[in-house]
Amino acid sequence: MDLVAAFAAIEDRTSSTIGVTDTNPFPEEEERILSRVDAGLHGGLSFTYAHPGTASSPAESFPWASSIVVAAVPYLEAGDGERDDRTVARFADGDRYDYLREVLEQIASELAGRGHRIEVVFDDNRLLDRPLALRAGVAWSGKSTMTLTPGAGPWILLGSVVTDAKIPVSEPMQRTCGTCDACIPACPTDAIISPGVLDARLCISAVLQRRGTIDPALRPKIGSRIYGCDDCLVACPPGQPALRRHTPAATVLNPEHVLTVEDEELERIADRWYVPSRRMRFVRRNALVALGNSGDESSLELLAAYLSSDDELLSSHAAWAIGRIAGPPARAILQSALRTVTSEIVRAELVAAIAAAARGGVYADESSGRHPPTKPSASTQEAAR
Repeated sequence: MDLVAAFAAIEDRTSSTIGVTDTNPFPEEEERILSRVDAGLHGGLSFTYAHPGTASSPAESFPWASSIVVAAVPYLEAGDGERDDRTVARFADGDRYDYLREVLEQIASELAGRGHRIEVVFDDNRLLDRPLALRAGVAWSGKSTMTLTPGAGPWILLGSVVTDAKIPVSEPMQRTCGTCDACIPACPTDAIISPGVLDARLCISAVLQRRGTIDPALRPKIGSRIYGCDDCLVACPPGQPALRRHTPAATVLNPEHVLTVEDEELERIADRWYVPSRRMRFVRRNALVALGNSGDESSLELLAAYLSSDDELLSSHAAWAIGRIAGPPARAILQSALRTVTSEIVRAELVAAIAAAARGGVYADESSGRHPPTKPSASTQEAAR
């Protein structure tokens, strides 16, 4: 059996899509990345944005390679059906990369068994996964910026096996989203500013991964989310049949649990998440916002405990959450804290929270529609430590 036939057999066994491309560079992708960085649309994220020249030139990192075998692997499983109150994006709920690794290892085994040099690569700053997938014909590009495959839609993970084997390249997939733009209005923060263009400053998935203070204008739109956001994927028609094949989750990770467990347990929960410097304060920050959006007065005692934290990042977000919940008990907690607070950052949050509580939990900037600043404020820089 030749390699092309072997890859087709792996596709059949794993319900994946596999294609082959060469190691030629992607100069247009490097230019696109640099233009997004210049415009601030990367939102401070690094990943392939940090070294676009390297990421868009496979031969720079793999000078020995001749071909790249690319796999698009579906990752939905039991419990991934539609549920409005999910708090963790599906790809981050458990180790969804385990099956991707399995498929890539099958490809690698076929190549290594024939004496070829191989290297398995995914989520690696040295390679641009999505352009490789498009050129290898395993996916097409959606207006959400996600890649899609027939059957799974956007619910896929991408990975590659770089090899010195000379393999016939695949043809790019002749598909587009056509007139469909369901993902664009589905975004809670209007982060998809035009088809195929994402402003990462507004994308909730990116916001929840960043250091520092979450912009107050975005906090209400985060809703119950603690990590990630699936809204544009859920809205995508090609992916809805895959969703319907699965039952909804029986339970979800709740913010109270995040805010009450020890760091060791929280590190286990967030084991596969990108958390800046692996500091669980950023996960707790997200949970404080989610708890504020719940409107649950029974959480005020827990929030008050965080309000008295020495960590300004946590105490300031706790103040916001209490103001969001509102009601007389919330106002009493905020006013009491204002009399003793020494941090100017927390004081500013308390003043805003007291005003919001008086308006029933509505903050002044909720309806402004403003975008986050392109440069971090002094308070953001201080809280980001």
